[in-house]
Amino acid sequence: MNVNIHESWKNLLVDEFNSQYFKSLLAFVESEYTIHKCFPPVKQIFSAFNYCHFDDVKIVIIGQDPYHGIGQANGLSFSVNDEISHPPSLINIFKEIETDLGFKHPKSGNLERWSKQGILLLNATLTVRAHQAGSHQKKGWENFTNAVIKTINNEKKDVVFLLWGGFAKQKAKLIDENKHQVFTSGHPSPLSANRGYWFGNKHFSKTNLFLIKIGFSPIKW
Repeated sequence: MNVNIHESWKNLLVDEFNSQYFKSLLAFVESEYTIHKCFPPVKQIFSAFNYCHFDDVKIVIIGQDPYHGIGQANGLSFSVNDEISHPPSLINIFKEIETDLGFKHPKSGNLERWSKQGILLLNATLTVRAHQAGSHQKKGWENFTNAVIKTINNEKKDVVFLLWGGFAKQKAKLIDENKHQVFTSGHPSPLSANRGYWFGNKHFSKTNLFLIKIGFSPIKW
């Protein structure tokens, strides 16, 4: 199985690609895709890195697993393909954006437009078996994506990390908050959002204000 990842990341992560854990991970993923229906499609496993090149990273949003329903996952955390119904977490993300910034709820839940503006939409686990959430966890993906976060932390400065929910907040220990801006809140899933842990976090306006402050253009959410 080939690693289809943009050159800007390849050189930085070469030690990961050459490691035994990563070789074992790729063998596992190749076997799973041969035997089972898995998501996202093979060509989109590394989409987050191909739409958002290393030099362009301004923001990192960390998800957990890809969506495991038919036709949903496209390799970007929280994103779904065009024409696919918006999952509950994504609906709540769009609701908060509308309240925070006044942007209308978009028809498409495809977040490629975010990636192309410098947002790395990173799932901790990059693949999943159909209809089996968490099925590819603890196979090596977490080691790889932790290395990605550490690389961004070490090689860049003034990156905004949006950590939503307990799982994403665990990644804070990999981030130097003296170098980077970290915003945390509850997860946008209905369970968390309806308890008051998501709505009103204003992460989207806060992120834009920070970007403007350091001389970048705001994101068109």
